[in-house]
Amino acid sequence: MSKTPASKKNESRQAAVNPAQLLRSIERLDRELLRGMNERAKLVQRLAKTGGGDPMLPAGQQGALTAAVLANRGPLSESAVRGAFREIVSGCRALLQSTRVAYLGPKYSYSYLATIHHFGESAELAPVATIAAVFEELSRGHAKYGVVPLENSTDGRVVDTLDMFARLPLRICGEVQLRIHHNLLAKCPRAEIQEVFSKPQALSQCRDWLAKHLPWARVVEMASTAAAAQLAEGKPGAAAIASEQAAANYGLNIVAAHIEDNKNNTTRFAVIGGEAAPRTGNDKTALMFEIPHRPGSLADVMAVFKRGRLNLTWIESFPLAKTPSEYLFFVELEGHQSEARVQRAVGALQRRTVRLEVLGSYQKSVPVE
Repeated sequence: MSKTPASKKNESRQAAVNPAQLLRSIERLDRELLRGMNERAKLVQRLAKTGGGDPMLPAGQQGALTAAVLANRGPLSESAVRGAFREIVSGCRALLQSTRVAYLGPKYSYSYLATIHHFGESAELAPVATIAAVFEELSRGHAKYGVVPLENSTDGRVVDTLDMFARLPLRICGEVQLRIHHNLLAKCPRAEIQEVFSKPQALSQCRDWLAKHLPWARVVEMASTAAAAQLAEGKPGAAAIASEQAAANYGLNIVAAHIEDNKNNTTRFAVIGGEAAPRTGNDKTALMFEIPHRPGSLADVMAVFKRGRLNLTWIESFPLAKTPSEYLFFVELEGHQSEARVQRAVGALQRRTVRLEVLGSYQKSVPVE
């Protein structure tokens, strides 16, 4: 079949394009991207001066990322687009104010990965040794925000975090759902591994894999996955369970990838501190309460949510330290605390509880890698 004049012209135009022209086009686009990023930063600065809204609140940042991902038509992946826009927004935020964020360190821990997913790397990231220390940094005014693990899809609640909310009921203003992929990292082959180091939760989430593939190895608990990777870097016969980023940072080989027993393994992190998150129409509200120690008290409280047609997305009980057989309850419901139906429910709960804390409202998140 003979080719049409239009198709011949198209082929001729494609043949005329050479690598040098493509490189010049890429350089031109890079300059345009740079101009666009700086123009965005200037507009953010102008908006902040007008007092017409703060686009740098965490909820606003997540809104910008969501809009960018929804507008993406490829070929770049969702994660690539999200990462690029996250850092642009983070850089703009740093122009307005230095944002210090405390997280359970060290660098390259899963808490670190959750923190940069939410705040980007332009924030002042402050690693601390314990979950309690994250709360204390905020309580003392040493950090504006904190990031703490709240629950895991395999192991459930994170006890240390719930304990600190009971002691210091700080505001929750956001959440990050991070898909957790555990990797066996070492400098030696699998057959030479004698010890496996990691934090207790990571070891628990890989227990079946370890029993099947490394039954001879001694399992040793560490304060964090990143600290385990750091130790494995210099100890013969040692391996760590940690992230791919930790492997790259500490010069370790990935002996086995994605060894978590639950392939849908996800940890949800709470972003605490800062300003109250604005209403988005796609929100959740977290409450903490203590009920009277008498028959029917919990049923009375649950009836409040039923009457208010409030859907609960999470509920946990937590034993009170000094009063055996009594509990604090943590619940999360769909809706924002500024909504009338949520406010009515909070009012009804105040009459039925010994203690009630509205921990905060925040936009629903989606799992990220």
